[in-house]
Amino acid sequence: MSKPKVWLTRKIHPTAQDKIQAVADIEIWPAETPPTRSDIFQKIPTLDGILTLLTDPIDQEIIARGINLKVISQMAVGFDNIDIPSATHRRIPVGHTPGVLTETTADFTWALLMAAARRVAEADQQVRQGIWKPWGPDVFTGADVHGASLGIIGLGRIGKAVARRACGFSMQIYYYDHNRDPKLEVELGIEFKPFDELISNSDFISLHLYYSSETHHLINRQSFDRMKSTAILINTSRGAIVDPQALVWALRERKIAAAGLDVFDPEPIPADHPIRSLENVVLTPHIASASKETRRLMAQMAADNLLAGLDGRALPYCANPEVYSHPKS
Repeated sequence: MSKPKVWLTRKIHPTAQDKIQAVADIEIWPAETPPTRSDIFQKIPTLDGILTLLTDPIDQEIIARGINLKVISQMAVGFDNIDIPSATHRRIPVGHTPGVLTETTADFTWALLMAAARRVAEADQQVRQGIWKPWGPDVFTGADVHGASLGIIGLGRIGKAVARRACGFSMQIYYYDHNRDPKLEVELGIEFKPFDELISNSDFISLHLYYSSETHHLINRQSFDRMKSTAILINTSRGAIVDPQALVWALRERKIAAAGLDVFDPEPIPADHPIRSLENVVLTPHIASASKETRRLMAQMAADNLLAGLDGRALPYCANPEVYSHPKS
């Protein structure tokens, strides 16, 4: 009996690759850059399973071409690049990797917040360019983090982890979420605020939301107009939650003081995009979960999902569990 055929759209941790290769005929996309939609479109009819990343578009048309496809396993928490209703309609389970990157992403959120507040990237660049300004009262002055107010938009696992870190800096912590968490309000001394109040009163604003039609460009020109001119925006969630044109306007016109961005819309940021020329923004290439141990665990979870789907078992980490009761198309 021939082995099932699977495609990994990027190299992952070797222990996870070896686990898959033990039971499947695998092919691995060799480049560091992701496959194009055309590459995926051509490959999908031949596959029993595919292991994807957030950069891989798995839309309705691609899913429809997956005539032998038994499972889509995404090595990420989010899955907005995958047409979940289409996969569910075809009874194809979609795996993801929740939970494992919570603390790692919260750590990186804090790194961006501190770097943006204290102008670390600007100072680093000047030193590398041979510029060493003499000590002076206004040289690279930034914002204090201790004792400042932090507004967290989206109090899921990562938002909660960021709130716990903020407690160590004696911050006044506000949050906005569709669901209030009275227990955590008491435990951490955090305060729920409506969206407009939060963005108007926070020194730092950190985004921790899933991307959806409701959150698309949630942070826009009107939002920036309501923020303090000293506010600092941090985004480690999804780029399209922030209107990129409004963001450039707000940074350029000093409607806000600075931003720290691990995600952007689009990704990668185009070479000629004006945000690249601004000094008051810290830019990183979607690496919030990029600790070695977290990426190893994510790869292992993705492999477990893939192998379960190939074997006809329920995925241990399934993004569309309704697939198991959905009528076959």
